Formats: sequence, structure tokens, C-alpha cells
Amino acid sequence: MSPRNRFVHRVENVEESEEMSVLDLPELTLECILGKLSPTGLSNMAAVCSSLRERCRSDHLWEKHMKEKWGRLIGHAARREWKQYLSSANDSSSAAITSSNRSKKWIGVLACVWPISLLKSRIDGGHKPKSPSPDDSVMSWYQSLESGKFWFPAQIYNREHGHVGFMLSCYDAEISYDSHSDTFHARYPPHGRRAIVIEEGVQWDRLRAPPVGTPAHELHISDCLSDLRPGDHIEIQWRRNKEFPYGWWYGVIGHLESCDGSEHFCRCHLSDTVVLEFNQYMPGSRWRRSLINRKDHREEGSETDGFYGGIRKLQSKDEISKWRQLWPTDILE
Repeated sequence: MSPRNRFVHRVENVEESEEMSVLDLPELTLECILGKLSPTGLSNMAAVCSSLRERCRSDHLWEKHMKEKWGRLIGHAARREWKQYLSSANDSSSAAITSSNRSKKWIGVLACVWPISLLKSRIDGGHKPKSPSPDDSVMSWYQSLESGKFWFPAQIYNREHGHVGFMLSCYDAEISYDSHSDTFHARYPPHGRRAIVIEEGVQWDRLRAPPVGTPAHELHISDCLSDLRPGDHIEIQWRRNKEFPYGWWYGVIGHLESCDGSEHFCRCHLSDTVVLEFNQYMPGSRWRRSLINRKDHREEGSETDGFYGGIRKLQSKDEISKWRQLWPTDILE
């Protein structure tokens, strides 16, 4: 072969190598690349062809992104709601899914020969594929959360923009994400004569997944009453009247009036009477202290002072720290 022919042959080989498909990469190399992509990158790569779609929709690739962004807010209630959402959405759109899949199938086959250079520009170019109908995959769940289409149950600290009447409480609501502001829309359930309350711009740090599965209108069965002693941090259900849902309110266990608070001589934990203290309220306020019976506690209270329900003892330092972060600047009346 002459020098000129060898040169032409080398050029042809370089051109051929540049047109290599991403699917020609070794399995581990491709898996490593996909594992480093952002959620947007994975979504765009999934739109390239059917082979990449299956790979990029793999749950193990999306579980990391789901945990990093949504893990703190997704509890058992949100998972149940997602299953119901899927069932409802799929019942109404099964015919549309079938039609859409037929039209995309031949496009996906042709797209698999795209060179890596074009794939990179597609990923980085801000292309946003149309959202498919939701399915039972982590990718679909993540995208439904990001888009704000999926409303799910959570609890909100200091509801209604920190209204003084809800200070140091946490109430059930349905929320959806607004990606433009990185905040949430919230819907509080109606109660009594009050309609649904809407709150906009709820920040991430005011949200949590419900720590227990007790619905807002049901009494939580307390399993910690026998263990309560002065200094313990608690959350207790409270509601204004029987028509209202419960909220969870932060408090601590206090000493009986007959006790001087001495660590060595305190016997408050042996008494059937448990003192609840809400120190965000000034001394003398009717909201400052309440008493419950350790052995026979159900719902206690009146239409004047509201009704106290179930109690959960806070074991986590993170939970206690969160309430301290929310402590009001001024003492409440």
C-alpha cells in the first residue's frame, strides 16, 4: 500500500471511530456514564432510543436521585398516595399510551445509530422531552414530583406562614412542588365551616414526612405514657374542637407543683398525673400547662381550651433540634 493510500485509510478509520454509537461502549463504561448523569441528563438520554430508554429508566439509577432530593419528605402516606395516583392515571390514559408507543417505536430504532457527539449535545442542550404517562418506576415518580403534577401528604411546621395561632405546631396537608421557585403549594383539609386553606411558597425546611400513620382526625394511641418523666420532649395532638383535625404540638414534660424539681428527690414519674408544659407561652397563660392521666389518657379537654389527644415521645436529637430552630422570637400570650 502506497503512503498516500495508507493516509487515506487512516483518515477513514478516524471518521468511522468518530461515528461510534454510545451503545458500542463497554457495558461497565456505559453504566458508569449513566450513573454520573443528572436527572435531566438521564431523562434526555432516555429519549434517544428504545435501548437507552430501558437503561435510563432503571430504578437503581433513579433511587439515588430520589433519596437525595425527596427522601426526607417521602413517607408511607406518600407512597400509598402514589399507588392510588398511578391507578387513577393509568385507567384514564391506557389507550393514549398504546397509541403513543406505536408512533415512537420506529423513531427509537433509527435513533440508536446516533454518534456520541450528537448524544452529548442532546443531553447538554436543554432538550425537554414530553412527559409520558406515569408508570410504576422510580423515574416516573421522580418526574411527577418535579413537575408538581403529583400532590402528596406531608406535614407543615407553623402553618399559614407562621400564623401566631399555629406557632410550634405541625399540621397535615397535601403539597406539590414548584420547580421555578423551589418551594411548595400546600392545601390544608377543610374543617367545620372553614373551606380548604391554600398556602403558597412553603419552604423545604418547614416540611416533614408524617412520623406516624395516624390520620389527622383520629386519636393517636400513645405507647410512651408509662415512660414519661420531667424533661422529656414530646409532641401531642391538639385540636380546637371536635370538628377540627389534630395538629402535633411541641412541649416538654414538667414537674408536679408538689415537686421542687430536684433531680435526686423527684418522684413525678411515679405519679399518675403527667404535667405538659408549653414554654413558648408566658407564665400564667392558659396554654402554658395542662395535666393528663398517665394510666387512663384518651382525649381530654373542653370547647374552651381545646382537646388534647395522643402523645409521642421524641427520641431523635434531630427532631428536638428542629423544634428549637422554630422557637418564636417573642414569647406568646
